[in-house]
Amino acid sequence: MRKLLYLFIVLSCTSCSILYPSMMLKTPRNYAFNKLNDSISTVDYKISPNDFISMRLFSQDGFKLVDMSNILESSGESNTSSGNNFSYITTGVEYMVESDGTLRLPVIGWVNLLGMTLREATQILEQKYSQYYIKPYILLKATNRRVFVFPGDPGTAKVIPLLNNNTTLIEALALTGGITESGKAKQIKLIRGNPNKPEVYLIDLSTINGIKDGSTVLQEGDIIYVTPQIRPAASILERISPTLTLISTIILTIALVNNTKL
Repeated sequence: MRKLLYLFIVLSCTSCSILYPSMMLKTPRNYAFNKLNDSISTVDYKISPNDFISMRLFSQDGFKLVDMSNILESSGESNTSSGNNFSYITTGVEYMVESDGTLRLPVIGWVNLLGMTLREATQILEQKYSQYYIKPYILLKATNRRVFVFPGDPGTAKVIPLLNNNTTLIEALALTGGITESGKAKQIKLIRGNPNKPEVYLIDLSTINGIKDGSTVLQEGDIIYVTPQIRPAASILERISPTLTLISTIILTIALVNNTKL
């Protein structure tokens, strides 16, 4: 009995890597987390390498776009029946941002948009296209942005597409169904940036005071990792249960054999 108690104490103090081999993205004690300030938590999405950018270009400050709405409201006609009345210069074609932040666009060729918000990129492109079109009006959208969310339990991770340019951390967690029962709301890691030297922020959503940090606007490739709770007693019991069952079965079998002989 003492040996079993000693074994239980030793296993309880054992590294998480033994009791929880599936636990990911662990940080050592006294890890220096990055500070989540206002300039990071409210920043708009910025164009990154490998993004797919959808662009629609209109002339005359988008007159044809407005005219299209008027035609549809007044006549109820479909796009195909009156297409010549509201055609635009380019459709929503997707263009990939290269590793150096450039992408090749019709007429103007290669343009560097790396690190720009969609609004900044729109202003730059409208200026460049103004050399060829009268008062160009451009609609830009990043179409392949996504983040990775680990809500706290094994098998619950999800890849969340960023359909909204200002998707927040709380919104991404809500899309996964929220923090699981085993997740720690007070220990949420937001990991972003270069994988070789990532920025890691620790966020506490266990109280209402964390709502500000939870409103952080997500960036392409962000990882949201909810630290799971560590329950050593339950983990040890789960691991030794098969062995205890086998031992008890053997003891019971031996006892039955001995009783039969008597």
